[in-house]
Amino acid sequence: MRPVKNKLARLDDEDYPAVAMGQAAELLGVQPAFLRSLDNAGILKPHRTRGGHRRYSRRQLAIAARLRELLDAGHPLASACAICGLEDRLRASDARRQAADEALEDARAELHDARRQLRDLREQRAEPAREEPRAS
Repeated sequence: MRPVKNKLARLDDEDYPAVAMGQAAELLGVQPAFLRSLDNAGILKPHRTRGGHRRYSRRQLAIAARLRELLDAGHPLASACAICGLEDRLRASDARRQAADEALEDARAELHDARRQLRDLREQRAEPAREEPRAS
C-alpha cells in the first residue's frame, strides 16, 4: 500500500483526473453534453477509467469554463479555442519572462558582490605592508 502522503499530493496536481463528468458539469454549471462535445471535437481529452467513464483534471475544468465564457460571449468554437490557446501561451511567456527577470536580478547581485570583493582586494594590495620596527 502506498503512503497516504503520496496520494494527497495528487490533490495539488492540476493535471490529476479527479473529477467525474457529472461533478464537472455541476461545478461548471453546464450540461454533461457540453463536456462530451468538447471531447468529441478533440478539444479536451479527459482521462478514461477502465469502465470508460470520463475524468477531468482541474486544468481541463478551467479550460472548459473559459471556453463556456467565450461561447456565451458569442465567439464560435474555433475562435474560443484559439483564444484559449493564445491565453495559455501568454501565461507561459509571462512565467518565462518573470523567471528571466529573477535570474537577471540574481546575476546583478552576484556581479555587485564580485565587484565589491575585487575593490576590497585591490585596496588591500595598494596598502603598503606594515612592518613592525626591528629591535637593534
